[in-house]
Amino acid sequence: MIQGPAATQPRRPQRFRAQELLRFAVATLQQLDVPAHDAEEVARCLIFSDLRGVDSHGLIRLPVYLRRLHAKLVNARPAMHLHCAYPAAAMLDGDNGLGPVVGAHAMEAAVNLAETNGVGFVGVRRSNHFGAAGFYVEKAIAKGCIGITASNAPPNMAPFGGRRRFLGTNPIAVGIPAGEELPLVFDASASVAARGKIIAAAQQHRPIPEGWAIDSDGSPTTDPHKALAGAVLPFGGPKGSAISFITDIVCGVLTGGAFASGVTSLENLQAEQNIGHVFGALRTDLFLPAGEFASRMDDVLKMLKATPPIPGVERVLAPGEIAALAESRNRTQGIPLGQEIIDQLVGIGKSAGVEFPSALENDRADS
Repeated sequence: MIQGPAATQPRRPQRFRAQELLRFAVATLQQLDVPAHDAEEVARCLIFSDLRGVDSHGLIRLPVYLRRLHAKLVNARPAMHLHCAYPAAAMLDGDNGLGPVVGAHAMEAAVNLAETNGVGFVGVRRSNHFGAAGFYVEKAIAKGCIGITASNAPPNMAPFGGRRRFLGTNPIAVGIPAGEELPLVFDASASVAARGKIIAAAQQHRPIPEGWAIDSDGSPTTDPHKALAGAVLPFGGPKGSAISFITDIVCGVLTGGAFASGVTSLENLQAEQNIGHVFGALRTDLFLPAGEFASRMDDVLKMLKATPPIPGVERVLAPGEIAALAESRNRTQGIPLGQEIIDQLVGIGKSAGVEFPSALENDRADS
């Protein structure tokens, strides 16, 4: 149970226009020599998460991105090198650039390979935390391709049966375009919950659900501070543990990036991360006309959503549907931000000479 000042009731979030937050983030990144185009790519990645209700990967990450840039642990102007060893596969050296910059370049390369060869696969090394994996599969969807991406991450998760950190939360995302229906977008980490959600809970002084994490002694905990000192847990026990381990091998061992305990945490301001990613793109007309594929996707999505729900559930949803609904709502009503992150961003703005936008009047998010 959280004691003392941490138990005080947090203030309700305030809402901000997405475009104004985007401009703020771009301006602060440019103050640290990030080119305008790259700064916008990073900012769009962060805002993408906040719009879709995944605040663990949104602007809450901007302060540490800026700290790493300031400490010269991330290259603000990377000279990325793409080497195509095979017709449908390439290796991208990210030159220690910002993760969203490297990731966007890699997915673009995968889509270009797919346009020529039907499929494209790009491995990445010497990258950094790249935000929400779903951001990149959305780029593939926009080009009419099925997109796949995965990344390894710092060891914040205990393997099944273990009590010490060894595995990363290692996200995987898949995006599949449809016709009239919304695209299918699956984006999940191998942990029960992303570590960023525990960071957000700690900042907001609220407990985490049971089963998310263990403390440093290996005991279950609902205290986010003890969880951050301990380890998050894999979803599905041994299944999630195995998926995380395999992802680390494909993203780290295969690409030449760091892996397992060799991946540096985002908060470590003494060393580079050297994170590894993989990106895949598949044309939807690989085996049948693209229009027929889109129609069949509409059919299968409608079939899924027509499944009778269990008692207490309004309706069956497709993967990514909740996030898409959140994005639509937050684009109209504004992105909700908690007071803790607002204070951090205001402070960053004052240091950088960039004014933080005002909250929308008479419009506050639900608690």
